[in-house]
Amino acid sequence: SGLDPAQPYFQGTPIEVRLDKSDADFVDIIHTDSAPTIPYLGFGITPAIGHLDFYPNGGKQMPGCGKNPVSQIVDLDGIWEGTRDFVACNHLRSYKYYSDSIIYPDGFLGYPCASYDVFNTGSCFPCPEGGCPNMGHYADKFKGKIKGDFVKLYLNTGEARDFPLWRYKVMVTLSGKHKVKGYVNIALYGSDGNTRQHQITHGTLKPDNTYTSFIDAEVDVGRVTKVKFLWNNNWINPTFPKLGAATVTVQSGMN
Repeated sequence: SGLDPAQPYFQGTPIEVRLDKSDADFVDIIHTDSAPTIPYLGFGITPAIGHLDFYPNGGKQMPGCGKNPVSQIVDLDGIWEGTRDFVACNHLRSYKYYSDSIIYPDGFLGYPCASYDVFNTGSCFPCPEGGCPNMGHYADKFKGKIKGDFVKLYLNTGEARDFPLWRYKVMVTLSGKHKVKGYVNIALYGSDGNTRQHQITHGTLKPDNTYTSFIDAEVDVGRVTKVKFLWNNNWINPTFPKLGAATVTVQSGMN
């Protein structure tokens, strides 16, 4: 397992010099700091070099690493940990994701995709027929399923521990008589837990229109038992418009 393998002096070198998938029966990589060293001070290697290459949050800038320096250095884990995180926060996220992955065997699902931009459009959702590998400790469960060349995998993580997020596609068809301006929020309730409210859309809300969004939820809700639908007007409307949800469709990325 390569935890953000180093970029300076290694990127672009022959495979004898750096980590490569020819080094073992199974090599999995977590890229967390793969921006160019100059001028962005990225410490991690950019190209795919393993059997499975995971690029959480796109592999360059990790959520939670943009905190202001003072709050980061005076960290919960102490001054030393905080200073280290400030200097190399993205780079060090790789081992933090890995240690979280031990506790969450079903977490950190990586979606095979051409790029992070394509992943963000939702076109690499849900997992293909063979399933998706889990980034981190349990990536080797996927060992026998790898066909062909490098596999690039994308996913999002939280800003702080616990890092894993579970991706859902939510489609909401509105019902009502008039269009209004505002936003729609959805919360999922399930056999294994509930999510907070996630915004599906904002702007003009038209009855009979279907709005689609992807939720990266902080819990795996399991079997969905209930969906809470909330909408809000952006300003006071004396006509008191009413909006409802004709249908809400929830799809889990795993299946």
